Amino acid sequence: MTEDFYCEELLSGKIEVRKVIETDNILAYHHTRPFYPVHIVAIPKRHISSLLTLNEGDNELLLELMGVIKQVAAQVTEEYGACRVNTNLGKYQDSKHLHWHICYGEPLR
Repeated sequence: MTEDFYCEELLSGKIEVRKVIETDNILAYHHTRPFYPVHIVAIPKRHISSLLTLNEGDNELLLELMGVIKQVAAQVTEEYGACRVNTNLGKYQDSKHLHWHICYGEPLR
């Protein structure tokens, strides 16, 4: 996998995705290779490596991102009765771009 799939492939327009919510700063879309029956990813459009690299200057963007995640999580929970929301760090983070997973169901793999 590329170091930053989101900047290099997705935000550059090289691949198309099914968008769930898009703002000027945030994109939530259906995962291109889902691990769950419902698997949505939310990312900032500006590169931030991970949750651990956020700084005080990112607070407004983080609040907007959390607002989008909350909206998506509410939609999934309303439709399916539950959801998971998580982000990965360190060796668990395949792409070095802050992203959150909003998922429902048991793993497909």
